[in-house]
Formats: sequence, C-alpha cells, structure tokens
Amino acid sequence: MKASILAASIIAAAACLPAKAHFQLLYTPQVNPAKAGDVVFKLVFWHPFENGPVMAMEMPEQFFYVHRGKRRDLMDRLKPITFHGAENSAAAYEASVPIHRIGDYIFVLASAPYYEKSEDIYIQQITKSYVNRGGIPTGWSEPVGLDAEIVPLNKPTNILAGSTFTGRVLSAGKPVAGAEVEVEHLASIPDMATDRPMPPTAAPMPGGAIVALTDVNGYFTFGIPKAGFWGFAAVGVGPKKQHDGKTLYQDAVLWVRAYAVQ
Repeated sequence: MKASILAASIIAAAACLPAKAHFQLLYTPQVNPAKAGDVVFKLVFWHPFENGPVMAMEMPEQFFYVHRGKRRDLMDRLKPITFHGAENSAAAYEASVPIHRIGDYIFVLASAPYYEKSEDIYIQQITKSYVNRGGIPTGWSEPVGLDAEIVPLNKPTNILAGSTFTGRVLSAGKPVAGAEVEVEHLASIPDMATDRPMPPTAAPMPGGAIVALTDVNGYFTFGIPKAGFWGFAAVGVGPKKQHDGKTLYQDAVLWVRAYAVQ
C-alpha cells in the first residue's frame, strides 16, 4: 500500500461536522447468502453506534442494485415500517429483494433530503451496501457513478477483523482530497422481526466521532478493530450544495461486513 494512503489513517477526534453521527442504514444480515432467495433489508436513518435518535425517512429518491453491470430499480420493493429506537420511533422502510444469480450485488439508496432543524440544513445520504452470492467476485470494486460515492478497495462482504479497510471518496466520479470520513459501528443490530434494536455490543468511545481524512487522491484507510458491520460517511462531498433554499450536505455512505478469524 502506498505511503500516501497509509498516511490517511485513523484520526479519533471531536469532529466539527454537521449533524454528527447521522447514518443511513441499508442493512441485511444476509450479505453472503448461500442459496438463491429473497434478501430482506431494513432502511433506517439512525444513530446505530449509541442507539440514539431515529430520524423520520421520506420516500427515497432512488433504490436499486447493480449486478454484473446491469441496474435493477427496486423502488416498488419498498414497504413503510416504523423503527423503534431506544429514544424514539420514526418512519423507515424495508424491502425484500430476490437474489438468484451468483456474484456481487451493489445496493444503492439515495435518500430524500432530510431537514435538520437544529442546524437549519438539509442532509442527503447516498448509501451503498453489498451482497455477494456464491463467493464469486463480479464488480464490487467498480464505481456506480453516483453524485457522492465511496468505492471499496477491500472486498466489502468479508473483511477480516483486525485488518484494514481502504476506500476512495468520489464526487461525481472525481476523487475528493481532504474529505472527512466519519466511521460508525453497527453496535445495536436491528431485530428483523420486531424492527427494534437488539442490546448493543459496544459503546462509543470518548472524544467524539471517529474520523479519517482522505489523501490527495481521495483514499482513506481505517483499521477494523472487531467483527460486525462498519459504516463510513464522507460528509458533504457531493456536488449539490443547496436544497429548498438552504445548505445541503450530500454525503457518501458505505457499509461493510467484517468477520473474526475462527
């Protein structure tokens, strides 16, 4: 790995970022299904590390997957639900998606802009997560062509806990230097049957958000300390800066799955 990439390692600091720890979840426990069938997702706008407030979602602008270079629209698969966090309940969505063919499925959710009243801004998170059937790689490292996007350089469905993860932040296809990338652990796993979080497996550390900075070529690296789902949000990197007459932060979000060595 190049020194310039390694230099953009973890920075644990109290980050002066808008709407800290807001993370759009695009979650399924079935990231590596062995058999063909439906995979169920929960789409929740939340604070999953500390099981904090749930933000109400409106109908997303886009929901689709890309498989072997072909895009399939999934908007008709969305079903409204209510997600019950520790502090409150709010509107969310679920989707049941058929997965039959072998290979990588890159799922993309472009949320509707969310108005953060406390800061008088809008937030739009463009979120990616991955499913792989059969263990055969077919394009997980390829960009999708989104306004704001994190492209993984490590296979996102089976990272080893204790190893590192590297991603590249893109804005309209171009690398973003000096981007602040928040890191989130899915410590409170959603119960797929009840739409409530299970007891947390970890707690946020002191010092504020975990942040990595991208280097001059848009790369960042983070050491994955434990198994589970990890999220990365490159804040405000998208090209759209205004919505409804107010400031818009267009974030790129990526979720990956790490496993402990047995």
